Amino acid sequence: MEITVWQAAAKGAPLERSKATLLDPGPDEVLLEVLHCGLCHSDLSMLENAWGVSTYPLVPGHEVVGRVAAVGAGVDSGLLGTTQGLGWIAGSCRHCDWCLGGNANLCPSLEASVVGRHGGFASHVMAHQDWIVPIPDGVSPADAGPLFCGGITVFAPLFDEAVSPTARVAVIGIGGLGHLALQFARAWGCEVTALTTSLAKADEARRLGAHRVMALSELGSHPGAFDLVINTSNHALDWPVLIASLAPLGRLHQLGVPLNPLQIPAFPLIAGRRSVTGSPTSSPASLRRMVEFCARHGIAPLVEHLPMAEINTAIARLHQGDVRYRFVLDGPA
Repeated sequence: MEITVWQAAAKGAPLERSKATLLDPGPDEVLLEVLHCGLCHSDLSMLENAWGVSTYPLVPGHEVVGRVAAVGAGVDSGLLGTTQGLGWIAGSCRHCDWCLGGNANLCPSLEASVVGRHGGFASHVMAHQDWIVPIPDGVSPADAGPLFCGGITVFAPLFDEAVSPTARVAVIGIGGLGHLALQFARAWGCEVTALTTSLAKADEARRLGAHRVMALSELGSHPGAFDLVINTSNHALDWPVLIASLAPLGRLHQLGVPLNPLQIPAFPLIAGRRSVTGSPTSSPASLRRMVEFCARHGIAPLVEHLPMAEINTAIARLHQGDVRYRFVLDGPA
């Protein structure tokens, strides 16, 4: 079938509306008619080939909400017409140890939604049935797109690592990821601190769930304060001070991708059994649990909607940080 896509012809090029051919769904595949698609910083990285995995023409977009328009062999036809979400991962092998063990997001044959295939800034997108996520009552389909990348990225450090509801959790960065992390950690039952370089966001951080807000520059005055620090920033930080802010057995969970290696001192890790972890999205089961958790606790991304034809405007504004806190582009493409 012929579909509409918004694609960049080369690195850094603006997206242009074009046509593409999409085959019918294969076995276990689902075709989604795109209704909404969030814009993520990872899309900017893909457009700039920052990770060396981009191919052009490139169609970004991996925070998709769509309607099931067709299904392949082996897929329940009852899915037709239902509204589903799709995130960074569109498929996995289903038979390796990681897939069979419930960690399909670690599959070595992972198929990313925007690597080697076109993403969600299009009229239609294809995915494996395991990786589409039904949207429950209580979650707005129009606003849900950012949950399937930004949301699961900050839900995973709590859910997958079984964080205690008594934990003292700090979130660095009140942005596209951080504003969701504050909501999740508060609903989880944790004592939540927002660490920011902009105290102008303090009132909003409290509304989002922070019990207290602290300037990041003050962190050195609070050694041993946190059981978990979720760092959404991609900037270089004072890593020794950050590690010192962890309590014994505390953990720094890194989600931002700084350009330079993290300079982590070994002795504080050894002396306090502290650790540094990270995570790449999560499993299909975790995605489903996340949206159910959002429905139960009224958690939602703060979004600004634009028609998909204004995708280049959204990209330019995201580069400038001019959004609170996520863009969602609405179809049709």
